[in-house]
Amino acid sequence: MDTPPATDIATIVSGEIVAGRKDTSLAGITAAWLWTYRESAHTRAAYQRDITAWVHWCAERDLDVLAVERRDVDAYAAFLANTPNPHTGRPLAPASLARRLSAIASWYGYLLDAKQVTANPCVRVRRPKIDKDMTTTVGMSAIEAIALRSVAGSDTRLSSACGVALAAFLLDLGARVSEVCRADIADLGHDSGHRTVRLRMKGGKSRIRAVPPALNTALAAYLGDRTEGTIFLNRDGQRINRDEVAGFVTRCARAAGLAGWEKITPHSFRHAWATIARERGASLEERQYALGHADPRTTQRYDRARASLDRDPSYLVAAATSG
Repeated sequence: MDTPPATDIATIVSGEIVAGRKDTSLAGITAAWLWTYRESAHTRAAYQRDITAWVHWCAERDLDVLAVERRDVDAYAAFLANTPNPHTGRPLAPASLARRLSAIASWYGYLLDAKQVTANPCVRVRRPKIDKDMTTTVGMSAIEAIALRSVAGSDTRLSSACGVALAAFLLDLGARVSEVCRADIADLGHDSGHRTVRLRMKGGKSRIRAVPPALNTALAAYLGDRTEGTIFLNRDGQRINRDEVAGFVTRCARAAGLAGWEKITPHSFRHAWATIARERGASLEERQYALGHADPRTTQRYDRARASLDRDPSYLVAAATSG
């Protein structure tokens, strides 16, 4: 049977950060808590980042994470909701804030069961209400996606071949940034005459996706003679991370002259993929499976063609009432 892996958060929590004292039992419990999400490396990594950020925030304010109260968690929520993220320049979106608070609540629930705390300080903390039919992600039209793709090879931080392949991977597959970062050369293959790639998704799921010819050509040009290791490398030759992908997308969106370029993210490609696929005739079931969504409503939320701004009735009213 697999054993809980060592984690960075375990090291952080067991160091001097917790009220200035070392607590290896807390480290072990934290590692065990993370391992309850063993089906999804993505969730474990996200929750690890969330708890790391919370622990650091408490340490900066001389708060013992084992003795915080609801008002401390409320203060943290307010901090996240109003402080620009250093990578995006914007505060956390409601959905991201809700996820962080959920992670903290889950952690304290586990600590409560382990008798490390006497109460869960998150029980009555209000979380943002999320409209399941609404998304704050800025999408792209097919024309905008083509424009961004056309400048990807001129990126200043990545090689030309890497930029072309990375943009194609994001757009042609609608892959999550985590799937892009985890993609290995070993995930590439062939099946029934198709070039394929295995995407490792949230929740421990994976999908074998067909690689379109243009993407296959871009990957071949980029990989060259490499036959193992990660697909996408940063300029230091290391596995690319989500912040580097986000920076790449922002630079390309700006270079392409896209309106609202500062709000375009790697997730924008996913929304563009969903919309373009629907407009070209892909069924809801096909799109849902390819994107790895458990709930078709999530796919529909991605589908900006369903409530297309191009067909907003306000244009009809304006045409009828303008002089």
